[in-house]
Amino acid sequence: MTTSTDANKKVGMSEESNLPQRHQVGTIWQVVFQASTIIGIITLTALLYNIVNSAFGYVALESKVDPETLAINDVPLEELPKEDLVQILKDYVSAGLFRRFERDKPFENRTHEEIYALIQERIIQPEIVSTWSLFDSITKKNEIFSQTKIKYPKAELHFVSWLNPDFVTSPQSSNPLAAGVRTAILGSLWTIGITLLTAFPLGVGAAVYLEEYARDNLLNRIIQTNISNLAGVPSIIYGMLGLAIFVRTMEPLTSGAIFGFTDPTTANGRTILSAGLTLALLILPLIIINAQEAIRAVPLSLRHASYGLGGTKWQTVWHHVLPNAVPGILTGTILAISRAIGETAPLVVVGASTFITFDPESPFSKFTTLPIQIYQWTSRPQGEFRNIAAAAIIVLLILLLALNASAVFLRNRYSRRLA
Repeated sequence: MTTSTDANKKVGMSEESNLPQRHQVGTIWQVVFQASTIIGIITLTALLYNIVNSAFGYVALESKVDPETLAINDVPLEELPKEDLVQILKDYVSAGLFRRFERDKPFENRTHEEIYALIQERIIQPEIVSTWSLFDSITKKNEIFSQTKIKYPKAELHFVSWLNPDFVTSPQSSNPLAAGVRTAILGSLWTIGITLLTAFPLGVGAAVYLEEYARDNLLNRIIQTNISNLAGVPSIIYGMLGLAIFVRTMEPLTSGAIFGFTDPTTANGRTILSAGLTLALLILPLIIINAQEAIRAVPLSLRHASYGLGGTKWQTVWHHVLPNAVPGILTGTILAISRAIGETAPLVVVGASTFITFDPESPFSKFTTLPIQIYQWTSRPQGEFRNIAAAAIIVLLILLLALNASAVFLRNRYSRRLA
């Protein structure tokens, strides 16, 4: 007894002697963790500042034709009736171009805004000669006005929000003033929809099999190891796989030819369906791994209680395991979709269009996505395209947050039901 007591005293004295050192080590790690958090917040703030700073600001515009010269009886151009706008367009453009406009869509079926946009594009032809960031527009306003009067005496200064309703509802254009992201938004939604509809049921089904039905043998261990390894494969490799399988091998299916779609622009398999299936392969390992962890976290007592009441294996999985695992499964799905919606490399390999002006109408349509659109604009030398790229980034972030918020709502709803 004495020996045991002495040993305990020695251990206690040893711990007390090491106490200052352990406190010091703990303090150091606390500072490291706090510094990491602060650095992350600063980096995120700098990123958001750079995006917002480029999405707003003054723009100097020079027009080929002064809009005031097109006014009739002192009525501004934008307030003229539709018939006068058509007459102005007829007077200023060539007869062949006017007939082409009429063939594309009769003027009587066009709205006032559509005709006014044609006049802006074909007659007035405003051109951006210089742009300024939001920070400069606020802090150097007087300098910008004086500089514009000297360098661009015919230009007009306008404070522009590149992110506006027209930007969201307009298709892509070579003119940054008329360019929009409507086609890219629709392409992203189509692609992510196909990705989710394909990857989610396959991923959850595979996770259920591996956790609830698969035996612990060599084959299943090899499958589990490969799934874990596939989660770390670079995305461009999945793009090459999608190109080989979905675009080339399965071309009759992905182009829609097997269903009677004979549009020559989609006959090569570089369609929304190919892109969605490729992204599904990309996020499938992530969904499987996260779903497995969620299923593994369900207490064994629930399974035993179900078996004790005479439930079968499938009844136990369907009525007890999966409902309790749904919040964790949806959390993993949110992370996977967040990765998929921002991918560019695999879509470039599969064949996403960098310039497309028509909206996708089916899974067999050609497409572009918001990340592809942003990449294409940032690669251009003109500064104004970087401004609209910043606006497109904000749209992408809003879209991503909206999709994630929907998934979080569903997850919390299931969590409340289980509680």
